[in-house]
Amino acid sequence: MEQLFRDYHCAASDRQRRAVVELLVRELSRHTAVEELVFYPFAERVLDDRQGIARYRGEHLTVKRLLAELDRLPEGDERTGRLMAGLRTAVAEHIREEEGDLMVRVRGRVGERALLALARDIRRAKERAPTRPHPAAPDRPPALTLAAPVAAVYDRVRDRMQGRPRT
Repeated sequence: MEQLFRDYHCAASDRQRRAVVELLVRELSRHTAVEELVFYPFAERVLDDRQGIARYRGEHLTVKRLLAELDRLPEGDERTGRLMAGLRTAVAEHIREEEGDLMVRVRGRVGERALLALARDIRRAKERAPTRPHPAAPDRPPALTLAAPVAAVYDRVRDRMQGRPRT
């Protein structure tokens, strides 16, 4: 992710910056959906800490709202830089907290077999995850389990119609 933020700042034109924004929107949207669909429910079960995981879901909501704003902006919009700076800060803080706390606690509670199964489930979910932010959508199963595939199909149709590259 950090490389994409650097790419944005090094871009030579509005068109290049917009391409980076679209890639960030896509990748972060997929990432948040997969964590909400697979990783957070797993962590809630393993750690028995639904309230603690709720904080991470709240951070995702902030990220999804910023992504939705960025996704709506036209190429060259003056608000893009400010929103990208806010997104970079929010993502960096979220990653630092998640990797420094949540993932450490989860790894300490499960064996290698469970982690490998989790990694497999995450890879599968990423293939079917929405490619756009949906801040108003449910953020936990079972409602998310029903909403995410519908959103993903809709997003992929929009992506094709707008000529966005697949990743």
